[in-house]
Amino acid sequence: SQGIVTTVADLYTLKAGDLMQLERMGEKSANNLISALDKSKHTTLPRFVYALGIREVGEATALTLAQYFGSLDKIRHASQESLQAVPDVGPVVARHIVEFFSEKHNLEIIDRLVKYGIHWEDIPLEDRGSGELTGKTFVLTGTLSSMTRDEAKDRLLALGARVSGSVSGKTDYVIAGTETGSKLDKAEKLGVTVLDEQQFLEMIS
Repeated sequence: SQGIVTTVADLYTLKAGDLMQLERMGEKSANNLISALDKSKHTTLPRFVYALGIREVGEATALTLAQYFGSLDKIRHASQESLQAVPDVGPVVARHIVEFFSEKHNLEIIDRLVKYGIHWEDIPLEDRGSGELTGKTFVLTGTLSSMTRDEAKDRLLALGARVSGSVSGKTDYVIAGTETGSKLDKAEKLGVTVLDEQQFLEMIS
């Protein structure tokens, strides 16, 4: 607004005084926004990849890319062929990813975000083969009462599992909380094993 921000990286150069020049932006609101921006500097690799806004790379694909490559640097330098080896990434999406990272402007924004303190932990690929659920693909649907969806994903990843956003013939388990949607229907049609929250907790305990 009013020329203060032209890219997402500009958000992290803002000071409360800049924001208070805006219409209807008081001191408290300005300070709250600066505080929220500061907290957002610690993120996860899947969230950062998703937030880049690469064409046709939604949350599920961003998560799969992060799990497969483990670091932004590896995704950034991946060839179209190696990207197509990733589950759920076909030739069109692979091309969009390669094109995104070949744009100098996009790389400059990423470098600026990192410079301003955006950080995340890489996913150690050496852990892939050591977890109890290695090679198993899970899909989460509905709401869990004992933890958030992100916490459930983290627990599964720590055990070597893959987490996908969509149900397919390659899905091993669907974890169903309350208020489930079409993913549960699809799982039942495909004969995928469905776990309720208690069964899931027993599996990961």
